[in-house]
Amino acid sequence: MSLDKHVALVTGGNRGIGYELVKQLALKGFKVILASRDPEMGHEAAQRLYDSNLDISFVEMDVDNQESIRQSAVSINEKYGRLDVLINNAGVYLEENKKLVEMDPSILERTMKTNFFGAYYVIRSFIPLMEKRGYGRIINISSEYGAMSDMSYPGVGAYKLSKFALNGLTRMVAAEISDDIKINAVDPGWVSSDMGGPSAPRTPKKAAESILWLSTIGPEGPNGKFFRDGKQIDW
Repeated sequence: MSLDKHVALVTGGNRGIGYELVKQLALKGFKVILASRDPEMGHEAAQRLYDSNLDISFVEMDVDNQESIRQSAVSINEKYGRLDVLINNAGVYLEENKKLVEMDPSILERTMKTNFFGAYYVIRSFIPLMEKRGYGRIINISSEYGAMSDMSYPGVGAYKLSKFALNGLTRMVAAEISDDIKINAVDPGWVSSDMGGPSAPRTPKKAAESILWLSTIGPEGPNGKFFRDGKQIDW
């Protein structure tokens, strides 16, 4: 690996938007680490891209498991000694069509564990690798469902709350980090994927394009902001 090649990590990278992000980052010249909780699917996805002459490797990481995240950070540090781009893409949508106070509490707990705490522990484990070099770009895949205005409407309560919390995390980490390290949140839109379903109007490729520009912003670029299609939107 050339010393100046930037290293990117994408969680939940074996399918949907995550897979497309891995592919597009590699096409842009990044060394990309595809992280997936499922070793078989993750290896298969990484191998498919590697066979297309893309610079891809695989790491097994379950964002619900702090030890799994910690081990991944140790191995990536040992292998590359750096991380330039982190995309928190792993997420779940376990919704029951019930009021928040009436749904099975385990639905909310599991959703928060993956969509909020998963991203929190990944950021916490990998920011030291960015601080070591004084450079990093972190992108949290959020949703317009996480906007404050959406809290006034019933429905998809667990998912909404998890993305609302993720947005808050984005802002707080942005206020705390220094050097040329930036963190932003993106709403990819309604994407045809396992989560979005087949009738969604947007392809993973289109969604990836609306996210990836944040991975290469310069030192004057945004920090602690929320975007859709390259345009800033309200929290």
